[in-house]
Amino acid sequence: MSHIDPVLTKEKAIDTVTPVKSSRRRIVTALAGVSATVFLTGCATNAPQDTFVPKGPNAKIIDDLNMIVFPIAGVVGVIVLALATYIFMKFRDKGQAIPAQSHGKPYVEITLTIVPALILTVVGVFTFRGIFDLAETKDTELIINVTGQQWWWEYDYPVQADQGISQPIISSGQLVIPVGTKVLLRETSRDVIHSYWIPALNGKKDAVPGRIHLLRLEADEPGIYAGQCTEFCGLSHANMRMEAVALSKEDFAKWVAGQQKAYTAPAAGTLAAEGETTFINQCSRCHQVNGIKDANGKPIISAPDENVYSGAAPNLSHLMSRNTFAGAMFDLVNEECRADVWNAKSEEFGAKYLAGVSEDCLNEKDLRAWLRNAPAMKPMYADPSNLEKSNGLYRGMPNLGLTEDDIDKLVAYLLTLK
Repeated sequence: MSHIDPVLTKEKAIDTVTPVKSSRRRIVTALAGVSATVFLTGCATNAPQDTFVPKGPNAKIIDDLNMIVFPIAGVVGVIVLALATYIFMKFRDKGQAIPAQSHGKPYVEITLTIVPALILTVVGVFTFRGIFDLAETKDTELIINVTGQQWWWEYDYPVQADQGISQPIISSGQLVIPVGTKVLLRETSRDVIHSYWIPALNGKKDAVPGRIHLLRLEADEPGIYAGQCTEFCGLSHANMRMEAVALSKEDFAKWVAGQQKAYTAPAAGTLAAEGETTFINQCSRCHQVNGIKDANGKPIISAPDENVYSGAAPNLSHLMSRNTFAGAMFDLVNEECRADVWNAKSEEFGAKYLAGVSEDCLNEKDLRAWLRNAPAMKPMYADPSNLEKSNGLYRGMPNLGLTEDDIDKLVAYLLTLK
């Protein structure tokens, strides 16, 4: 009969268990490290669409609510996770009998009902108050009609004498508002459901065809605030962006005056004048430039409803007073000039933005690429050769087949639209 040394057996058991525990410890440590990294990555500052850095009273209401709800949710989450981990570890299956069940124990069931109810009551009280505060629109001072379409936003400023707007202003890409002014956005859509969201100024609001939804915005200080469509709306949903430009009231008045300035045709014999002719022949059927006339002196009115599925195309009047194009997907200014505007101090921002896009600052590379082949720059329709499903209408800008000479002329002309 062989002799088994109990000491050696115990040592072998220890050797077997130790690697298992060590392995578990390494896994737990790795998971903790990954979780911490992900958490800290989400805490990056100065992100263009950081919802935790409110820049207006409406966004502050949401942030205040977050500061109440998130800690409560965090504590509940930690407790639930800790209890779940304890239960999973302590009662993992080892072939033991089923543990005693809590069903039928009134004190357990009552506790597990009352505690969540109390938590939800506290959260609900603050949430309801926040919802009603955000829904208030009677105190707004400026009205702007916002229309979403695939894949850009149109801004229509109706006549408002108290804001110096004596004739309608239609723009796109960048919403321009005065600082310290409660702005009412009247949102709708021309095709599918979109959702308007500028995190620094307020929460999300859907733009739905056939309906008008109201959203109040107000900015605390001058600057540019980035946003994003948050309702899936087709191929270029991720490329449907927006920017809110907040100007001091004095600078906003200057912007309004600039937008209402009469059209000035390029001087005869210049490359820009040739570009105007190219624009009339190639672009004016969809894009409106207020004041432009044909060779007979007749105003040219675009007809995007005959060419584009959504029935509208960006109004290019005063295009070079904006910093973006193609649904704010591309910058009209180069990187150096963009940084100069975006990073400008509050007191300097207005003058830099109102300077518009100069020839030296123009992002000519992207603008030329867009004119050369827009669908290659921004996905717009799944099969451009088959338009039967959309009744022969394009979703977005098609490839116009422009020559390089045409593009040269168009770029020179577009630079005059200030």
